[in-house]
Amino acid sequence: MSLLLGNTAPDFTIDSTAGQINFHEWAGDSWVFFFSHPADFTPVCTTEMGRTAQLAKEFAERNTKPLGLSTDTVEEHVKWIEDVNDTQSCDLQFPILADAEHKISQLYEMIHPGESETAAVRSVFIVDPSKKIRLTMTYPMSVGRNFDEILRVIDALQCGDEHRCALPADWRKGDAVIIPPSISNNEAKGLFLNGWDEIRPYLRTTRL
Repeated sequence: MSLLLGNTAPDFTIDSTAGQINFHEWAGDSWVFFFSHPADFTPVCTTEMGRTAQLAKEFAERNTKPLGLSTDTVEEHVKWIEDVNDTQSCDLQFPILADAEHKISQLYEMIHPGESETAAVRSVFIVDPSKKIRLTMTYPMSVGRNFDEILRVIDALQCGDEHRCALPADWRKGDAVIIPPSISNNEAKGLFLNGWDEIRPYLRTTRL
């Protein structure tokens, strides 16, 4: 069965570079940026692991825990982390799951026969503190992830949850937001104290 937005992210217990992890327990009250890689010592993935480590402060400010997955062993991961730190000038601290038997990559449908018969494709799952999947993205093996977009969408999801708003195209923190059509003007008066611009009855924008 496909994993859809709003589904509970499947729980699992598996070894990692930080010891054995039970996913739901480890996530706790945090958001999770869960991302997979085809294998250790692959060039595009090395840059992505490094970039995630470099952005540790940015993720922490968003109450978000990065969690990597690769279809290799803990021992291989540890060696790879040394390479990542050396080549990407970082200090990688987040866990990398050891999915040598493909249990988690199969559970999360990360293996696509068109890409590889054995390796996890480069998937992204954003999971909220209630363990619901809020966003999925899958990148081809040859194209690195856009970490500006990953941080932007976490900001957008958190903003929407906090303020009951929707976010327009290319939204970034500080930009105007959209009042959803499901919120009446009477209700909006108590939620959006700065008022709003009504471009159309279904398109109202405001500043928080």
